[in-house]
Amino acid sequence: MEYPTIEQLHNKIITGETTIKVVVKEYYDRAKASDLNAFREIYSEEDIAEQVAVAEAMLKGGTATVLTGLPIAIKDNILFAGHVVSGGSKMLEHYTAAYSATAIEKLKAQGVVIIGRVNMDEFAMGSSTENSAYGVTKNPVDTSKVPGGSSGGSAAAVAAGLCVAALGSDTGGSIRQPAAFCGIVGLLPTYGTVSRHGLMAMGSSLDVIGPMTHTVADAEALYKVIKGQDKYDSTSMASPESGPLKKRLAVPAGIFANGGVDSEIEKNFKNTVDKLKVEGFTIDEVELPHYAEALAVYYILMFAEVSSNLARLDGIRYGDRAESLSINDVYGDTRGALFGPEVRRRILVGTYVLSHGYYDAYYNKAIALRSIIRKEVETVLEHYDAILTPTTPTPAFNIGEKTDDPVSMYLGDLFTVPANIIHHPGISIPSGKSSTGLPFGVQFIGARFAEDTLFELGKTIENIR
Repeated sequence: MEYPTIEQLHNKIITGETTIKVVVKEYYDRAKASDLNAFREIYSEEDIAEQVAVAEAMLKGGTATVLTGLPIAIKDNILFAGHVVSGGSKMLEHYTAAYSATAIEKLKAQGVVIIGRVNMDEFAMGSSTENSAYGVTKNPVDTSKVPGGSSGGSAAAVAAGLCVAALGSDTGGSIRQPAAFCGIVGLLPTYGTVSRHGLMAMGSSLDVIGPMTHTVADAEALYKVIKGQDKYDSTSMASPESGPLKKRLAVPAGIFANGGVDSEIEKNFKNTVDKLKVEGFTIDEVELPHYAEALAVYYILMFAEVSSNLARLDGIRYGDRAESLSINDVYGDTRGALFGPEVRRRILVGTYVLSHGYYDAYYNKAIALRSIIRKEVETVLEHYDAILTPTTPTPAFNIGEKTDDPVSMYLGDLFTVPANIIHHPGISIPSGKSSTGLPFGVQFIGARFAEDTLFELGKTIENIR
C-alpha cells in the first residue's frame, strides 16, 4: 500500500484539504489497531491532543513547517521528557526520561506529533528485534518474517503506515538493515552530524540517530531538522555541503566471491548496476584490501563499548534491582535476571577483549585496523561519489530462524558495518523484491558529510527501480 509523503500531507494541511487532527487520528487509530508489536507504547489521547494543539497553533500563527502536525514515532532508546524509555529492556522498564534528546527537541520545535515509542532489540543489540524483552515485532510485508533490527519497530511502523516517519539509531546497520527488510528508506548520517545527547549509548563511537521514511525526500527533510552541532554533545559538529555529483560509483571487488549472499539479492544488485549505467553512471570494481575485515573490527569495538556503557546498570547506580540478601548478590542477580541473553553475551565478550593480556591482542589491533580501513575508503571516495553494495546479504528471514545461531545473525551486518566504524554516512534504498515479495535494498556509503550526494543518488534509484 502506498502512503502519502511528508510533502503531500503538508500540502493537504496547508490547503485545507485535511486537518492536523484528522491526519493524526488516522495514523493513531491504525497504530492502536495494529498487531505487529511495532509500538512499545502509544501515547495517551490526552498527550496527543496537547501536541496537536501546539501544532494547530503554529499553523494558525503562520509558523508551521513541512513537519508540523505530522505523526512520528521514536525508537525506545531516545529520551522524551516525562515519558518512559526502556531501551527494549526489563532493566529500564520503569525509567522515565528527565529530559528530551536534542533530536526530539528539534522535532518538537517543528511541531511534530510524537505518537509513541517503538520496539527494538534490547539496548540496540540485535538484527531482528527478537532480542526485545517485550516480544518480537513482525514484518508488515510478511508477518512470519523479522523486520530487522535493532530499529525493527521503527521500520515496521513506517512500512505499515502507523506513522509518517520514525527515528531509529544505527550502530552497525540498525537503521539501514531493517529499512531494507521492510522496504523503506533508512539513513545513517555522518557520525557527529546528529547529536547523541539523549540517546542511550550502546557503542559511543558508533551510534548515530537517523530517519526512517517512505522516500528519500522524506529522509532528507527529517535529517535537515535534526542535524547540527549541539553544546550537550562534544562529538557533534556542523556539516559542510557536498560537492557536485561525479556520477562515478565504486563496488568493492569480490563482494560475491565468498558466497553467503542470496542469489536473488545478487541478481537484483547487478540489475541495479546495469540501470545506473544506462543513467550515465560509471561503475568500477575497486580494491579495498581490508574492507572485508570491517565486520570483525566492528564486533570487537562494539562488544568493548557495550561492556563499558552498561556497567552502570547494576541495580545500585541505575536500573531496576533484583531483591537479594547481599551486595554481591544484588549485582549478579540484577544483571542476570534483567539483562537478556544477547546483552549478557556481549558484555562478557567485551569484558574479555578489554581485559589485561587481551587488550593489545584484540582491542588495540581493532583500533589500528579501523584507521587502515578508513584511509582505504577515503582514498577511493576521492574519485567516486559513493561505494555501492547490497544493504543486506539476505532478505528478511523467518522469526526464530537464527535465534540459536548468533554468529549467523552477526554476518547479516556484512555490508553495513564499514560505514559505522569509519564514521561515514550510508543510505539504504528499496531496489526491488524477491520472487516471494520480500523487499531488497541497495546501499550507498559516501564520504564524510556527503549526505546531499547520498540523497541525490537515492532519488536516482527511486526513479529507475
